[in-house]
Amino acid sequence: MTDTSQTCQICQNHFTEHESVPLKLIRPSILELIRKEHPDCDMSGVICKPDLDAYRIKYINHLISIDKDTISEQEKQVIKSLEKWQLLSRDLNKEFSDKSTIGQRIADRVANFGGSWKFIIFFFIITGSWVVLNAVYLLFVPFDPFPYILLNLVLGFMAAMQAPIIMMSQNRQEAKDRLRSEHDYRVNLKSELEIRMLDEKVDHLLLSQWQRLLEIQQLQIDLMNETNSKLDAMGTGKA
Repeated sequence: MTDTSQTCQICQNHFTEHESVPLKLIRPSILELIRKEHPDCDMSGVICKPDLDAYRIKYINHLISIDKDTISEQEKQVIKSLEKWQLLSRDLNKEFSDKSTIGQRIADRVANFGGSWKFIIFFFIITGSWVVLNAVYLLFVPFDPFPYILLNLVLGFMAAMQAPIIMMSQNRQEAKDRLRSEHDYRVNLKSELEIRMLDEKVDHLLLSQWQRLLEIQQLQIDLMNETNSKLDAMGTGKA
């Protein structure tokens, strides 16, 4: 059984049966979009698969822009990736790390160290050593006698410097979280749209298979009728 050439109702080019889809098998929502742009096309004809994919993208664009004045930049990127079959997933940690400056990396390390048990243990060791050395009168001349004014000055200076550094690191973490949430939104949106397209393709395959099964069944019925006719003719001849 050979594929016959059929004319696409959109581009008017010739395609085989495997390269085209009957318009009556297309999802009604997409078929309505085709009718708006090509009201004169024959609904009993076919559409080539490249044009069908283009209208699917247009329909997705229409779905995204419903109840919105404009499409956001993220949604434009999703549509563009669908058109070019590009991947949206990427390693955000590596990307964010590559763009970090030296100051930002130092701030992250200071914040990580300041929020760890190592810092707490180190703090108690230094403070305890400072108090002990001055309490026993190191070399009988304490460099910071009670009430340890120099120690209070060092601790105050350390706290004043540590707070903005930690805030810098927190701001970077918030920016990273925003970037991750935007990335997750784009990936989830593309996944949802691809699932819709996949569902539509599955529906088309099912309808196409049912159509072929019906054609095969009709051929079987015709063969049975022909066989019965021959048997009846043979029976009549013998009689």
